[in-house]
Amino acid sequence: MNRDVYGEALQDYFATGEELSPLLLHSSYGDIEEMPIDIFFREDEDYTELEFIALSLCDGKVLDVGAGAGTHALYLQQKGFEVEALEISTVATNIMAQRGVHHILNKNIFQLQNTKYDTLLFLMNGIGLAEDIEGFKRLLKHCKSLLTTRGQLLFDSSDISYLYEEYRIPKPDHYFGEINYQYEYKGIKGSPFKWLYLDQKMLIKIAREENWVVQILFEDDNDQYLVRMEPRKNEFEF
Repeated sequence: MNRDVYGEALQDYFATGEELSPLLLHSSYGDIEEMPIDIFFREDEDYTELEFIALSLCDGKVLDVGAGAGTHALYLQQKGFEVEALEISTVATNIMAQRGVHHILNKNIFQLQNTKYDTLLFLMNGIGLAEDIEGFKRLLKHCKSLLTTRGQLLFDSSDISYLYEEYRIPKPDHYFGEINYQYEYKGIKGSPFKWLYLDQKMLIKIAREENWVVQILFEDDNDQYLVRMEPRKNEFEF
């Protein structure tokens, strides 16, 4: 059975309040990054401007996708929102329960059926769970089935083309924003996984193909941007 090293890192931090060992992230572009574990336990005063804008735009019933340790779900819950926290790590869902998140779903978003939300929220590059371009198209189709007639999709992503210049490696044959990752914690590596980063040009192209309206709401100095999307109204049958 594959170890949930991401969940183990969260659990150790939750239990002790400190990082006992670095959570490492191996990437297909050749870098090994240290993932700061405390980022998953931030209070609202530590949120970025992008996060505050996204959270302020949440409306109605919210699904916090890839909720981690529940930082955004707790914030919305305290603001009076009806919010469900979706997370595939069982360890992380247990932490959220202990932290006071009321409604937790321990599953993959594609397992959700026959339920509706006004806002689907993917923060901290959470839309990357789509894995690749085809996966993103599949995710958009599934999101339509989860949205009410006034529903919206809020997420951030990044243009990572600069990485190939920074690390002096050629761009791959596939879309350059499709990255392979693997967590490592205390010398144990988790299962490899794919993650997607979208540049704005590609995002808008796919959104048009899949019949979504796109608004770019915010851009920071690190090529990260915030998006609001909603299906074109003829997508819904009244």
